[in-house]
Amino acid sequence: MSVTPAAIYIVATPIGNLADISQRALDTLTQVDIIFAEDTRNTRKLLSHYGIHNTLHSLHEHNEVEKTQYIIQLLEKNQSIALVSDAGTPLISDPGYRMVNILSQAGFSIIPIPGACAIITALSIAGLSTERFTFEGFLPSKPSARRAYLEENQQEVRTQVYYESSHRIQASIADFQQVFGQHREIVLARELTKLYEDIFRGTIAELSVWIDADPMHKKGEFVLILQGFTKTENNDEYTLSSEKVLSSLLEELPVKQASSIAAKMLNISKNNLYKQALQLKSKGNKPKN
Repeated sequence: MSVTPAAIYIVATPIGNLADISQRALDTLTQVDIIFAEDTRNTRKLLSHYGIHNTLHSLHEHNEVEKTQYIIQLLEKNQSIALVSDAGTPLISDPGYRMVNILSQAGFSIIPIPGACAIITALSIAGLSTERFTFEGFLPSKPSARRAYLEENQQEVRTQVYYESSHRIQASIADFQQVFGQHREIVLARELTKLYEDIFRGTIAELSVWIDADPMHKKGEFVLILQGFTKTENNDEYTLSSEKVLSSLLEELPVKQASSIAAKMLNISKNNLYKQALQLKSKGNKPKN
């Protein structure tokens, strides 16, 4: 293959194992005029491994706007460019989307070179539904913001994918248990494709025990895949929390009003809570009508 002048290539690189790179990606990185990388030190290791000696420039979140103008100048001179991230597919929880947006509006060719991606790699071995899923990226670092973020997804029915670092993995799992309960299924993928790759499958409560069992379990880069919310009457966390709230409200309020208030408190469908209130009434709870 030969690269196209005045084009930028978005090149996926390995997420760990250096063998996980396509021949097309190697050819592209060899032939382009300049490579822009999130961290030139990391990318230099990859290039050196394959004997590629190309010009490297940095492009990260702090200089993206400035470097985009420089890239435009290079493309106007018919230079060919590659963009890579530290690992995996660029622009997935990485800088670069502003640059791609500006270049596309300016009419330059933007060519993807597909390859490894931690999200898809983890989903492929999770054993959870992949028909529909959401990618949530990295969670906020502050505990209150993290819990608020997770609470927004409490009743998300699609499989959820999160990234997390070694510095916060233990605290994040504790927040998962607080927000989603103990029984939700979860998969943790640690150090994917690397020497110490680990895959955990089980409930959130079981994951909490597993993460504390060995200091090595807290090290590395993590992908967390959470089962979506199941709207069934047998959902233990749903039943316990809503029943407790409804029972208290029904001691003082009519069914409709109690259901409405509980829905706002628990962020649960008012119709579902109304049905549950009627069931509580039929079991002997004597709410006002």
